[in-house]
Amino acid sequence: MKKVALNKIVAVEKTVKSTSYKQLTAVHHTLQKSSLLSGISRTYRPKDDEGDHLPAEENRVQVRAEEQLDEAKRALIKLFDIVATKDWGNIEAKANVEIDGEVLLEGVPVTYLLFLEKQLGDIRTLVDKLPLLDANEVWRFDENQACYATQPVETHRTKKVPRVLVKYEATEEHPAQTEVWHEDVVVGFWSTIKYSGAVPAQKVKALSERVETLLHAVKHAREEANSLEVDAVHTGKKVLDWIFQ
Repeated sequence: MKKVALNKIVAVEKTVKSTSYKQLTAVHHTLQKSSLLSGISRTYRPKDDEGDHLPAEENRVQVRAEEQLDEAKRALIKLFDIVATKDWGNIEAKANVEIDGEVLLEGVPVTYLLFLEKQLGDIRTLVDKLPLLDANEVWRFDENQACYATQPVETHRTKKVPRVLVKYEATEEHPAQTEVWHEDVVVGFWSTIKYSGAVPAQKVKALSERVETLLHAVKHAREEANSLEVDAVHTGKKVLDWIFQ
């Protein structure tokens, strides 16, 4: 039985599908044009020798349904065979996902590798969008709050207290001259701790690197699995011969 590399099958599958569907659509549209499938032949015979002699009329059949079915059948056989070869090959196509020489996943089917690749791409997007802790603050993890916290920062609270400045003392002739002004007086202290549920930048960087490493390993495994040579499978003729026998 002829062997073929699975990655070559995958590479041409899209083109074969597109071509087959176009041919099938063309056949379908052609068969809807009844005028192309119809023909006629008319000859005229006068009643006697003195009658008019008219030319014959003929319109040949341009499309034959059986021939169109044969064309559709040829297109579908190629499509059926290439998809069957890919699907049968996918059953056999497996590879290990290895990181730094250690096997993380063993004998993974190529279909699951494709699934993993898609999921890891989504995880990478999620990690890249994680909220980061403010780099201008010093953070520590607070077990009680189950999130990150800064060290307490103490600030004072002030209050404006009126003060009286006596410019001139009162005399028998004149009242005292005074000026009222306000002084900021410390009346208390704030102790502020900031909390955050965000993630340290170094952790996001480490997560992103691990996702990229695994994604690279999965892609490598998929390429290895797809390089497997599989048996060419021929199902199209059997199926379509049964239908159109």
